[in-house]
Amino acid sequence: MHTQDFAILKALVPVAWADGEFAKSEQEMLRALLEAYGASTAERDELLGYASSKKSLEDIPLAELSANDRRVVLHHAVVLAFADGVESPSETAILSDLAARLRIPNDEATTLIKQSSARAQKHLGLLSA
Repeated sequence: MHTQDFAILKALVPVAWADGEFAKSEQEMLRALLEAYGASTAERDELLGYASSKKSLEDIPLAELSANDRRVVLHHAVVLAFADGVESPSETAILSDLAARLRIPNDEATTLIKQSSARAQKHLGLLSA
């Protein structure tokens, strides 16, 4: 797996912890993303070990993320927020904070979050399956 892909997945961990717990559905989604990105067993174990304790937005490796990577992070974060079937208020708040942390302009972030939310809601059955 490429270094930037690992950084993208690592940046999702604070979103998974936004409501104070790393729920089973969020763990499953992170595992699915690891598989989709072609993570090795060592990479999977490293990321899951990293995710085993609560992380904050300050833990996101900004220097490892390109401008495009940051937009991918925000999109994946929106989908991850729906992993348990509901986007909680704490998850909604962290998405806005995440966009600011990723230095995505507010107008663009609002549009990206709205589009990603609509897509996640449309496919909610797949996310909670």
